[in-house]
Amino acid sequence: MSGPDPYDPFLLLLAGMVLDAVFGDMPALFARVPHPVVLAGRAIAFFERKLNRPQRSARSRRERGVVTVIVLVGAAAALGWALQWLCRQAPAGAIVEALAIAVMLAQRSLFVQVGTVAAALLTGGVPAGRQAVAHIVGRDPQSLDAPGIARAAIESLAENFSDGVVAPACWYLVFGLPGLFAYKMANTLDSMIGHHAPRYEAFGWAAARFDDLLNLVPARLSALLLAAAAAFAGDASPEMAWRIMLRDARKHRSPNAGWPEAAVAGALGLALAGPRVYAEGAVPDPWLGDGTPQAGPLDIARALRLYALACLLTGGLVLGVWLAAHLTQPW
Repeated sequence: MSGPDPYDPFLLLLAGMVLDAVFGDMPALFARVPHPVVLAGRAIAFFERKLNRPQRSARSRRERGVVTVIVLVGAAAALGWALQWLCRQAPAGAIVEALAIAVMLAQRSLFVQVGTVAAALLTGGVPAGRQAVAHIVGRDPQSLDAPGIARAAIESLAENFSDGVVAPACWYLVFGLPGLFAYKMANTLDSMIGHHAPRYEAFGWAAARFDDLLNLVPARLSALLLAAAAAFAGDASPEMAWRIMLRDARKHRSPNAGWPEAAVAGALGLALAGPRVYAEGAVPDPWLGDGTPQAGPLDIARALRLYALACLLTGGLVLGVWLAAHLTQPW
C-alpha cells in the first residue's frame, strides 16, 4: 500500500484545522499584508458604493445585488482554483494549501473573541462588556445589560461555529479551495450587506438568500456536533441539547442560526435569542430553550468549553472518515 496522498482533502483539512487552532489569525503575517477577508470586505464595499445608490429603484438595486454576488463569489472561486492549481504544481504546495485552509477558518479567533467578552464583563462590568461584544455581534450593544451581553456572546459563538468552522470545512471537502474561497466570500457578503436595514433590504437580498442556502446543511451538522460535545462537557446535557434543538430551532428568524443556538441553549440550560435590538430596529423573536436568560461570564466559559469540544469532535470526524476510507483499502 502506498503512502498517504499529501493532497488528500481530509488530511489537508485536518492540517489546516490544527494550524488554525495553534496559530489563529497569524497576526505577524497579516500585520504586513491584508487578510483575505479584509480584501473581500474592500471589494464588497466598492461594489456596494457603486451599485447600491439610493436614487435607484428597489428592483434595480436588487438586480445589482444579484450581479454583485455572482461576480464576487465567482471571482473568489476562480482565485481558489488558481491557488489550488499552483499548489498542485509545487513541491511544498500541500503546506501552502493547508495554510490557506487555516487562514479561512475561525476556531481560535472565535474562542479568543468570545473569551474577551467574558473577561471584560468580569473586570470592567457592563461598559467594558458592551465594548467587547460590539466586535462580534450586529445588535445595538447599548441596549444590552450584563445578561444580554453574555447571551449575545454565547449566541455568536454558536452561530459562528457553523459559519466559521463547520461550513468552511464542508465546502472545502466538496469543492476544494474554490469552494472554500467562494463560501467565505458569500458569508462576508451576508455579514456586510445581508441585513434588513433600509439601505440593504433590496441590494443585500441575494447575498442573504445565497448564504442561507450554503449554510443549510452545515448549520444542522453544527447543532449535532454541539449536542454530541455536550456528552463530554461534564456540565452540559446532550439530551436537552437534542430536545431543544428539534423543538426550538425553527423559531429563529434565520433558517440556520437557530439550530446551533438551540443546541447550546438546551445543552447549557439557558434561554437564548429572544427579543433583541439591532440598528434596523427591534426583533421580537421567541426564546430558544427552557432555561434562564440570566447568563453571565461563567456561562460564557461553559459555552467556550462546549465549543472547544465540538471543534475537537469536528477534527475527529474528519480524521475518522479519512481512516475509514484508507483502512478499507487493500494492502
